Amino acid sequence: MAETDKSERTLAVFFDFENLALGLKDKKEGHFDIQKVLERLVEKGKIVVKKAYSDWSRYSAYKQAFHAAGVELIEIPKRGMTGKNSADIRLVVDALELSFTKEHIDSFVIVSGDSDFSPLVAKLKENGKHVIGLAIKESSSDLLITSCDEFIYYDDLARPTLHPPSVRSDVPEKKQEAFKLLLDSVEALLRENKPILYSSMVKDTMKRKKPSFNEGYHGYRTFSELLEDAQTHELIEINVDSRSGTYVISGFGMKKKKKPTRRRSPRSEPAS
Repeated sequence: MAETDKSERTLAVFFDFENLALGLKDKKEGHFDIQKVLERLVEKGKIVVKKAYSDWSRYSAYKQAFHAAGVELIEIPKRGMTGKNSADIRLVVDALELSFTKEHIDSFVIVSGDSDFSPLVAKLKENGKHVIGLAIKESSSDLLITSCDEFIYYDDLARPTLHPPSVRSDVPEKKQEAFKLLLDSVEALLRENKPILYSSMVKDTMKRKKPSFNEGYHGYRTFSELLEDAQTHELIEINVDSRSGTYVISGFGMKKKKKPTRRRSPRSEPAS
């Protein structure tokens, strides 16, 4: 039988950068890490649209990092020339147009804490879209937070919520790379409260985090073989799903376990 949880969200991400910059200024941190945000969002699904709105002449120090991350920079002239909410209006228009014209995009991420986006969130939800908010905690409107289906605080992105085991230093370098990516992906799925961690779901998350991932490069014939080796190194615990006949990850490894016994081999995902 086929695995039952194969759904993957398709995300469009919109940055109201001036709101973020003001929030950082109030916190006196002064730096916004775009990679930290995108690494968290790829755990939610596949990002297909990334747009950021600002008067980029004022924030030129961020342009290179946003370009390197594949974010389209939308130039909004100074507010004195165009009016207070010009960036907000452009973001709302683009998001609504996308929601009406791109049916395959099922999730929208509004990276802002501005309550002015609450009507946009309501309309996106009315159109059947899942809406995620992300902003700095102190500058996030309660109205916006309660309007979204989910809300992520930028402040929490660097705080570990789970504690995966460490990969031993005597493990070969290529295996270390694979194991660390595997643990990071399992941690992401556990943080998303996925009820069952199918092997294909874990592999999809690994490839979203690192598109060039290929288990063959790390010395494994199949992804199942990689999972078995990770269990041997006490990093994860795996079992065979009775319905699909494939491996599922039940959590991080706590103690050494024997290979799971089974009547037939689990379906293996060949190296791609």
